[in-house]
Amino acid sequence: MAHEVEPSAPQNISITPLLKRLWPSPGETNVTAEEIALAISHIFTNQLSPVQTGALLTCLHFTGWDRRADVIAKCAEAMRAAASQIDRDELAKVVEAHGRPEGEYKGGLCDIVGTGGDSHHTFNISTTSSILASSLLLMSKHGNRASTSKSGSADLLSSTQPTAPNLMAVTPETLSKIYQKSNYAFLFAPVFHPGMKYVAPIRKELGWRTIFNLLGPLANPVEGDIEARLLGVARRDIGQVFAEALQMSGARKAMVVCGEEDLDEISCAGRTHCWRLVDRSSHQNSPRDVDIESFTICAADFGLPAHALEDVSPGKEPHENAEILTKLLQNQLPRDDPIFHFVLMNTAALFAIAGICEADTSDMGHGDDGKVITERGPGGGRWKEGVRRARWAVESGEAWRQWRQFVEVSNSFGTS
Repeated sequence: MAHEVEPSAPQNISITPLLKRLWPSPGETNVTAEEIALAISHIFTNQLSPVQTGALLTCLHFTGWDRRADVIAKCAEAMRAAASQIDRDELAKVVEAHGRPEGEYKGGLCDIVGTGGDSHHTFNISTTSSILASSLLLMSKHGNRASTSKSGSADLLSSTQPTAPNLMAVTPETLSKIYQKSNYAFLFAPVFHPGMKYVAPIRKELGWRTIFNLLGPLANPVEGDIEARLLGVARRDIGQVFAEALQMSGARKAMVVCGEEDLDEISCAGRTHCWRLVDRSSHQNSPRDVDIESFTICAADFGLPAHALEDVSPGKEPHENAEILTKLLQNQLPRDDPIFHFVLMNTAALFAIAGICEADTSDMGHGDDGKVITERGPGGGRWKEGVRRARWAVESGEAWRQWRQFVEVSNSFGTS
């Protein structure tokens, strides 16, 4: 159905007809995900008034339509379309030249991200895991400053010593140059999603979580080029929804996770619910060839002991968490440190999802004993092999090396 709009001024659009159909029963009025996504797209061009933007977000929230897979997928697509565009051909050439295929990993870009909002204030696990993973994978870590915690991913990285990366210098124009020097890139959301500034004050005033709290993990600017990802959600009831949204978006290697404590990462304390996308295709790629398998995993499946969440929730300021990050990357934390184990588990899961753990031989470099752990755990994953590789990333110094190269190259550009 065509999107109903009323032009009210040259630069403004009214979505009043859509709002009337959205409340209270959008299903009865045949509202489509495409219509909602088109309305959302007007926010990024500042063509919706604050009142209509607030009304749209409120309708979606209280009807539950912002938690539908098709709506999330289409709105994420609209958000990516409004992002600052990257030269895909140039990026593809750099990825092909610098990616290191191994096992079933083809050398493509990867991400590990959470929705946030789990209220546990654990250490910055996905951000730290993304750096460890860059020892073997090309990482495109999409992140922002904190919204529900003291220390968001960008806050953490901007506080690192001895020199912090220049996150504002990672732009569509410099991204390919960064991958020529490092396997790691942090894509700071405000740089790549400038249109989000129009909705930021409205979200703050509304006071409840909106669809934008869910779109971030699906709005990576290099989305179409991402080979594999681990995505954490803070509520079990939206795990399947996110998996379906990824499936609809064309993802083929991914796993959505939710710790049983409503934690948006793989839990080090209890069980973690998993929804893994499994590619059944042989030659022709189609979303219909991708199945979703659900299972649970726990620390023991990674060959690690469980740790209480309070042992991995320092609740510290960014500069204090940055000190922990630096110690971890420099292999200065004890081998049995709870935060270290927490990071190892999540890094290991990304390695397994990417397919690198499917290699039956191993020659990662200095310090690799080559002893592949072929044991499979829940969901068929070689989770323990992932831990072996994640430990190597730290003990060999490779994760620290990739991180320092990213810091150096990001500071070589300056800010525009």
